[in-house]
Amino acid sequence: MRERGSVSLVRLAVSAYAPTLIATTGLGAIYPLVALSARALGADVGTAALVVALLGVGQLLGDLPAGQLAARFGEKRALVGASLLDAVAFLVAWQARSVVVLGAAVLVAGMSAAVFGLARQAYLTDAIPAHQRARAMSTLGGVYRIGMFVGPLAGAAVVATWGLSAAYLFASVTALGAAALNLSLPNLPGRGRRASPESAVSFRSVLIAHRGLFGTLGIGIMLIMMARAARLTLVPLWAESLGIDAATTSVIFGIAAAADMVLFYPGGMIMDRFGRFWVGVPALVVIGAGLLALVLARDPVSLGVVAVVIGLGNGISAGVVLTLGADHAPVAGRPKFLALWRLAADLGNAVGPGLIAAVVTVAALPAAVVLMGVLSLAGAGWLARWLPPGLRGGPSPEGSSGARRRDP
Repeated sequence: MRERGSVSLVRLAVSAYAPTLIATTGLGAIYPLVALSARALGADVGTAALVVALLGVGQLLGDLPAGQLAARFGEKRALVGASLLDAVAFLVAWQARSVVVLGAAVLVAGMSAAVFGLARQAYLTDAIPAHQRARAMSTLGGVYRIGMFVGPLAGAAVVATWGLSAAYLFASVTALGAAALNLSLPNLPGRGRRASPESAVSFRSVLIAHRGLFGTLGIGIMLIMMARAARLTLVPLWAESLGIDAATTSVIFGIAAAADMVLFYPGGMIMDRFGRFWVGVPALVVIGAGLLALVLARDPVSLGVVAVVIGLGNGISAGVVLTLGADHAPVAGRPKFLALWRLAADLGNAVGPGLIAAVVTVAALPAAVVLMGVLSLAGAGWLARWLPPGLRGGPSPEGSSGARRRDP
């Protein structure tokens, strides 16, 4: 093995990023349609919402098994297997004739998404040198955003031409395409063997060894994900409270999503050059301020301005959670560490909407907006306390950034 210099991200575009873009486009195509499919199968509104939530539940359930699979079989095999499982799940959803079958397919799709995301992060952590890591991870986050932006547009075209269920067939085809492209990934030395030493490292030992980190920065990433999830929940609810129709709300979301995609690479460059602090903390300040400003929005224009501001804060932070996880991931037991890291992030993603729902139940919507804005600003303060402002965010001494790297 040799210490690497730099790796061209363009070189990795087809093998590493294209499968993510294709897979996410398929997921984005069906994501807005799951509730409609459940309703078409006879589900009431509450049950339809539950079916949608099963995607997130599947990700939570899949986080730890994803680390085990990546450690045992290697990232490349895990990526191919997850893509194939995704294709099967979407085929089942395409032919679903009951809400139960649709829900089961969505749950499995969430679990395969957890494996795919973990394996992709672990692969890039190993393949990219530390001084390029933030740009690589921010690009990965940006590719995900692009897929989630393009996917609904593609899904709308498919549904308009072939009907609602055809979107799931489209997603199955994209998953198969991602599996084929994942086969072109260069093998990393020492990966993919069934008897990998990493498979002997337990989740318990990893958690104990890094309990201080999870109790500090782990809470920080949960707050980041809570803020991100809050914007997706609060902006449409606020639009509804203002009497803004669904079509206008969709336009506002589209404009905000475009703003979201603009800053992912500059955010990565800032993190690589100046440190993770200078993206993570300002991003939460912008998102928090934007959420607080939401209570001042009184019409589509002002709501659109606020949504764009929040989108810019979210966009520049693309990849910061992935990067921080990669910074601190140990060489031994790396997939399992990253699985625990992603579990913390996914918990934040689930807690945010749940907290909003609880507050709205006992108080008014503005109270939930203010609470999430304050929590986002508190998250900025928390990160300011635990993220050193030095170059590359101060990865831990045992972290992977200090390890000798392998050529892809």
